[in-house]
Amino acid sequence: MDAGRTLVQEWPSPMPVGRNRMIGSRATSDAAPTAPVPARVVIADDDVLLREGLASLLERSGSEVVGQAGDAESLLKLVRERRPDLVIVDIRMPPSFTTEGLDAAKQIRAELPETALVVLSAHVEVEEATELLASGERTGYLLKSRVTDVADFIDTLDRVCRGAAVVDPGLVRELVAARRVHDPLDDISPREREVLALMAEGRSNAGIARQLWVTEGTVEKHVRSILMKLDVSETADDHRRVLAVLTFLNNR
Repeated sequence: MDAGRTLVQEWPSPMPVGRNRMIGSRATSDAAPTAPVPARVVIADDDVLLREGLASLLERSGSEVVGQAGDAESLLKLVRERRPDLVIVDIRMPPSFTTEGLDAAKQIRAELPETALVVLSAHVEVEEATELLASGERTGYLLKSRVTDVADFIDTLDRVCRGAAVVDPGLVRELVAARRVHDPLDDISPREREVLALMAEGRSNAGIARQLWVTEGTVEKHVRSILMKLDVSETADDHRRVLAVLTFLNNR
């Protein structure tokens, strides 16, 4: 697994189309997009320099920044008024600098479930990240240091808008380094771990096959084995893949 790339779990449904702007011009790695990705963005961070820098970066990439906020209350007001396609928010915001940003993200998800959410954090915070990802598609958790890789950051935002749930590789490394004694992943073979990690990057079976230089049929067998070993309940195939990735995250 390439530690320099953001890890994602793709969801299949394209985001509804109704506006003509999109983030950047790059397609996702495994399949051509089925429709333009709207990108009206609201940014929330108490650090004015970071906020302005993100706004400038997004506007140069073809997005429309429709509002900026320095606290959670202002963010919620902006989102309700402007109805953006994507919200980028810092986890820790005034007044207490604990979880105001995360709480605002949850409120946005409850009120406007179609809005894509990317939460930024200066540090790896496992519980906050897994709780956010469990809320469903079009969500992301990134370390602020990831923003310095501009191309990767823009590509990640595009993936989130298309329906991905994004996990920063720094979080994954933290989880792997702190695995529990009775880890359900213990039964997973080294090759299956590679497949599971690539599933977390949001790659399709075809994309995983290309990455590992094996046939797509071989990947399908590995995926079925992973789901069986993790005892993922029978449900829609795409949802089972997400549950497998969440098992990987939760068992650290």
